[in-house]
Order: sequence, then structure tokens, then C-alpha cells
Amino acid sequence: MPEGHSVHRIARQFDRNFVGKTMSASSPQGRFAEGAAVLDGRQAVSVQAVGKQMFLEAEGDLWLRVHLGLYGAWDFAGEILVDPTIASANGRMGQTNQRGTTLDEAILDDAGENSLASIGAPRRARVHVRMSEQTKGLTDEVDEWPPPVVGQVRLRLMTDFTVADLRGPTACVLQTPEEMLATVAKLGPDPLVGDPAENEERFVRAVRKKPTPIALLLMDQAVVSGIGNVYRAEMLYRQRLNPHTPGRDVPEDVVRALWHDWVRLLAIGVETGQMMTMDGLSPEQYRAAMASRDDRHWVYHRAGLPCRVCGTEIALEEIGARKLYWCPRCQA
Repeated sequence: MPEGHSVHRIARQFDRNFVGKTMSASSPQGRFAEGAAVLDGRQAVSVQAVGKQMFLEAEGDLWLRVHLGLYGAWDFAGEILVDPTIASANGRMGQTNQRGTTLDEAILDDAGENSLASIGAPRRARVHVRMSEQTKGLTDEVDEWPPPVVGQVRLRLMTDFTVADLRGPTACVLQTPEEMLATVAKLGPDPLVGDPAENEERFVRAVRKKPTPIALLLMDQAVVSGIGNVYRAEMLYRQRLNPHTPGRDVPEDVVRALWHDWVRLLAIGVETGQMMTMDGLSPEQYRAAMASRDDRHWVYHRAGLPCRVCGTEIALEEIGARKLYWCPRCQA
């Protein structure tokens, strides 16, 4: 499932390419035909990401709420701001957020070790979405506008220069301002939304009052917004915290450390497009980590492999119907 950094990156694309412009809207699949008809011809006013959900405001006090869920993704085409991660994914943002990013040698040499700037400055470019299983035969030389609709597109939003196709979302609904605010009110704090100090206190209060294991609390979007399976496993390891510890038993300073780590990791994820959770990497290691998940994480997706620190076999179990990776020794 796309985690918070992906949704914030998608919101940034909408802010750069749609806000202030009139949108045409359609539902090629037909499942959002009525909603698309309401959106069609309206100007995009603002966009906001909160955790794993995005809210796009259209003129006339109307909000589009999108929750990508397990299978959802946005495919962008046309003139969009492209960085190496978007280029590696052929314009797709969402479901394929684990796809690696290939960095040029010069980018890392200029930026230095593990720098947020190492992703390079985004550039505006015309891109074509090419998923081989769906668009066989399309090449970079094809310059058809608008791009042909391919596959099951729930919603297509388009300006004169940019197309965004939504596929497979868990939720794609129109809301009134009151409904939008009510949805946001149910979500836990997001480091990139609202007052930083208030967000930290909300998180600490929510965790410290519950007997629920901390591994489940970090995935509870009412406790904290945006954390998914990858960030959950990595944050717990980075604090050397046993995932089964009840929230109320986690020392307050450790809870605050978890929050500060989430603030930092989310910022890195938004800037780089990858869930980079390892620190202190050399330029060569950083390049490899950006390119491959296998070199990017401490414990996630490493079941049965030796811990990078102590050598203990990384454990895999199921908790809350999701996979949990952790080191039984480092996180004893």
C-alpha cells in the first residue's frame, strides 16, 4: 500500500500541474461517471494530503477524496515535473512506490552523502506512461494528445497539458467541505499538516494511553497518519523497540523519538520518492539503496536474513493481518 510520502508527492504534482487550471473529468471505466460529470469543467483550487488520503478542492465548495488503498495508483502524462524517481516509474505514482530509482553518478558526487538534494532538482518534461502489460507497442516517440485511455481508469483528470489517470483506488468520492473536514478530523497527526508541536503531543497522548502493541498503533491511521508496513518495521528497529510492547509501556522519550523519526523519514521520502531508512551510507551505498529495496532497509522484507547489526535471523510474523519484520535480538 502506498505510504504517506507517496501521497504527499502526488499532491505536489497536482499542486504544480492542476491547481489554478480548469479540469476536464471523465470516468472511462464508468464507475465514477456521475462524480466525474460534477467535476468536469471546474477549476482546481487547492490540494492537500493527509496521511494516505488526498483531497483535491474544486471550485464550488467541492472536494475529491482519494484513498489509493492496496492497489490504487495515479498515472501522470504530459508536461509534468519529473525527478529521477518519477522517471524510473514512467510517471506512475502510488502502487509501485517500491520501484527503485537510478541516480546519475554526478548527482551524488555533487550532493554528498545521503543528502535530500541528491535526488536532483525536478525538471518539467513531457512523459508517456508505458506499463508493458497494458500499453504494448507504445514508445517514447508516440506523441498523441490526449494519451489513449488504457486499462481500467476510474477517473481521468486533464488540463491542456497534463493528464492524471486514477486506477484501482479504495475510495474515490466527492465531499462537501463539512464532510472533508470530518474525514480529516478522524485521522491522526501528519508531520506535514498542521502545527508541529501540537501534532507531537497528539501522537504521544494517543500512544501512551493504549494497551495495544506499538506495532499496531503505528499502523492505526487514527493514531498517526501515513505510516504503513515498511515505515512501521523500520521505525521500530531504528528505536530498537520490541513491536509487541504495549503503547502505554513505551517510555515517553521513546514515543517522542518515534515521532521525530517519522518527521525525518517522511521528509526524506517526499523528497526522494523512496522509503530510505538507512543512515550513514557512502555515495556508492546510497546509489545502490535508491536503486534496490534490498539495500535500502534494516529489516523490512529481510525475513530469514541476518540482521545487519547483530547477525540474528530477521523474524517474520503476522500481526493485524499484515506482515511484521523485526530482529528478536536488537529489539528484545
